[in-house]
Amino acid sequence: MSEASDKPTVLAAPEPAAGFRQWMAGNAWRFVLLFAGVLLPLAGFVALADEVHELEAFYFDAPLLWKMHDVARPSLDAAFVFISRIGYQWGVIPADILIVLVLLLRRRWREASFAALSFAGSALLNIGSKQFFQRDRPTLWESIAPESTYSFPSGHAMGSMTLAAVLVLLAWNTRWRWPAVVFGVLFAGAVSLSRIYLGVHYPSDILAGWCAALVWVVGCFLVMFRRRHPWRRAD
Repeated sequence: MSEASDKPTVLAAPEPAAGFRQWMAGNAWRFVLLFAGVLLPLAGFVALADEVHELEAFYFDAPLLWKMHDVARPSLDAAFVFISRIGYQWGVIPADILIVLVLLLRRRWREASFAALSFAGSALLNIGSKQFFQRDRPTLWESIAPESTYSFPSGHAMGSMTLAAVLVLLAWNTRWRWPAVVFGVLFAGAVSLSRIYLGVHYPSDILAGWCAALVWVVGCFLVMFRRRHPWRRAD
């Protein structure tokens, strides 16, 4: 027997690079979500908040408000008032509660906790932000649905975007992914547009509400589902 045949076979160690590539392939979506859902909206909110804190006017606020006011018609008034109401007390709040209850009844504890934390945290963040910035409402014309609270960021925009983001993230790995995306975009867009039509929010309030909602919801999602996707049993 030859000397070479007496030597034990040594298996080659796995390449570290291969393991890293495999890890990146499975987690690249987290970095994309972190960048698009947290870092970019956070930068947008900070930029808007800085201008509001310095009492600077946004060049696009008044022109967009007047453009929406130009299309105001009695036939549209009732529709936008209704959309505005379902964007908060008539629709968003009951939907938030219903989603959490359904998830609890289905024993989806982590999904229910994520939804509850997203909804409650978003509301508290909005209340705190309004009190901190204390921006007055637009006064370009007398609104048919006046508000008495502060303006920045928009609670309706933030609440509707929070609901949309929670639904999309929970539905992303299911067959309801694209229906959730379409519903979220249309619902949050319609509610936010109604606030501008009614003259109770600046467009910059809307943008800030969207950004704050995305930062909070996506941040909660990345923390609570750092080891698995929603609906999977095992971590």
